[in-house]
Amino acid sequence: MATLRELKGRIGSVASSEKITGAMKMISSAKMHKAEGALRQLRPYRDQVETIIGNLLASDAAFDSPLMTPRDTIGRVAVVVWGSDDGLCGAYNINIFKQLVARINGYREEFGDDVRVTVIPVGAKMAKAAAKIKGVDIQRPQGVDSKTTEVRDFTWMLRDGFLSGEFDRVDVLYMSYKSVSRQRLESAELLPVTSGAFAAVEGEVSAKPYIFEPSADAIFNKVLPMYLLAVVQDIFTENRASEQAARVMAMQSANDNAKKLHEQLQLEFNKLRQQAITTELLDILGGQVK
Repeated sequence: MATLRELKGRIGSVASSEKITGAMKMISSAKMHKAEGALRQLRPYRDQVETIIGNLLASDAAFDSPLMTPRDTIGRVAVVVWGSDDGLCGAYNINIFKQLVARINGYREEFGDDVRVTVIPVGAKMAKAAAKIKGVDIQRPQGVDSKTTEVRDFTWMLRDGFLSGEFDRVDVLYMSYKSVSRQRLESAELLPVTSGAFAAVEGEVSAKPYIFEPSADAIFNKVLPMYLLAVVQDIFTENRASEQAARVMAMQSANDNAKKLHEQLQLEFNKLRQQAITTELLDILGGQVK
């Protein structure tokens, strides 16, 4: 049985842990709200770009873009997977990694065992996990992490890889932010851009006659890379918000466990202290009787 001194030391340690997890929860919550604000600022821009493309698709104008040209055969697939650079976010990275492995197996079933899969991990934790997967190439971009602001260069790197033929297809895998208690894994085809990505917007666009200047094709090829950039920027921000939300929940769970342990130790301490007092009183009374 633990002594009063040992229990007091444990209570102090648990109380410190409770304060630390509480502080970390507050910090993560502040970062999450900041990312939420960034998401709200990004959405109008992306919506406007999608509306422009929707108007173009709804018109009778002729246009084409190499970013929308599918390959006849798929021999090289790149999958960009977002994770975190830091830990203490529960099963956040584990869930994404499991889906990544499932996607790689899916590529081999769909395109054959000879398909060359390149994993482009964003985030130190995901890069470390992806390195354990056998039979894939790992391409970690320099200077890019889960908190990067160099989204444009990263997006153009993916675009150039597709246009040069280095990749026949580029997919993305990330955690979509819904709320502090709900994040959902999303997997989508980034390149080539499919017209299905604008199906919802195109359905909302009314069929009106437009005069395009300089031309529909020129506008389309100018706006499509802007759409691509908006999508990748959105994913980076969603990843930041989802990571911090996962960390908030993990710290909340740790804080709750610390509180329960604190209460149990405090109860045990009080019982042991009461037992010691009772023993001392019995000794005193026993001495007086003698």
